Amino acid sequence: MSNLVLIGMPGAGKSTVGVLLAKTLKRPFLDTDLLIQTAEDRYLQEVIATDGIEAFLDIEARVVQGLTATDTVIATGGSVVYRPATMAHLRAHGTTVYLAVSCATLEARVRNIATRGIAKRAGQSLCDLYADRHPLYLQYADLVYDAEGETPEDVVTHLAARFRAEA
Repeated sequence: MSNLVLIGMPGAGKSTVGVLLAKTLKRPFLDTDLLIQTAEDRYLQEVIATDGIEAFLDIEARVVQGLTATDTVIATGGSVVYRPATMAHLRAHGTTVYLAVSCATLEARVRNIATRGIAKRAGQSLCDLYADRHPLYLQYADLVYDAEGETPEDVVTHLAARFRAEA
């Protein structure tokens, strides 16, 4: 078995689904945002505010490309798709699943956009970011999963059934 790599926007449910999916499939779980925070000993927002978006993306690329996990469920930060080499590394060692939800759903879920550690330009709204990233998620996804209107448990049930069948 290979890694299951969840990609998508902040608020799509990658971390929540990832933990539950890992438990269901009896696999380890990694959240790349937490790995970055540990490596930097700073919150994501602090890295972005202090070092800038490009430096943050470089740090994210270094941390993610350094992963050697196998048979693991990995929740990535939403910005991981900005570095092609990082996505190539993830795809070489796993299946990428884009958890797709609408911009309206993201806006309802993400209330702390200014402090959450989201790699976005000043003045860029969540929907602007969605418009920027959505084509990249589609480009890098081995599977696009429409999670609109589904609970995390619904998503886990469907993904677990699919990936158990492929194991």
